Amino acid sequence: MPIQTFKAVSNQVEGLTVDNKTRNFSMVMDEPPSLGGTDKGMTPVEALLCALGSCQCVVGAAFAKQFEIELKGIWAEIEGDLDPDGFLRGLPGVPVGFKEVRIYLHIKADIDEEKKMAFANFIEERCPVGKTMSLPTTVKLAEVILEK
Repeated sequence: MPIQTFKAVSNQVEGLTVDNKTRNFSMVMDEPPSLGGTDKGMTPVEALLCALGSCQCVVGAAFAKQFEIELKGIWAEIEGDLDPDGFLRGLPGVPVGFKEVRIYLHIKADIDEEKKMAFANFIEERCPVGKTMSLPTTVKLAEVILEK
């Protein structure tokens, strides 16, 4: 299958509120008042956690039959540790971004421990969002366009 390019457009609306669009979908993101926003939507880092959890669920639902699992439900609780001083103040030694992200994967199915772990490990290996977050990925500023 050829490489597919996915695209999203993010547009600052007012203050820290950003309208995000991809294909025919949109999502508003903002920051809580404690970080200077107006709380009109989830933060970008919360959206990243949601993307990871959603990806885990999608991979599990898509491949359960391959593992001969009758999946009755799958959900993920994702939590991550981030020090806001990294991006707010640029303090030396304080990382910008998550220091650690933890996945609590819930699988509702009648399977034994061995099959559960094999399935969970497969999900972790095949989740594009998780792989993007855990492996070196090139993120580069391709161009800066001055709008007038």
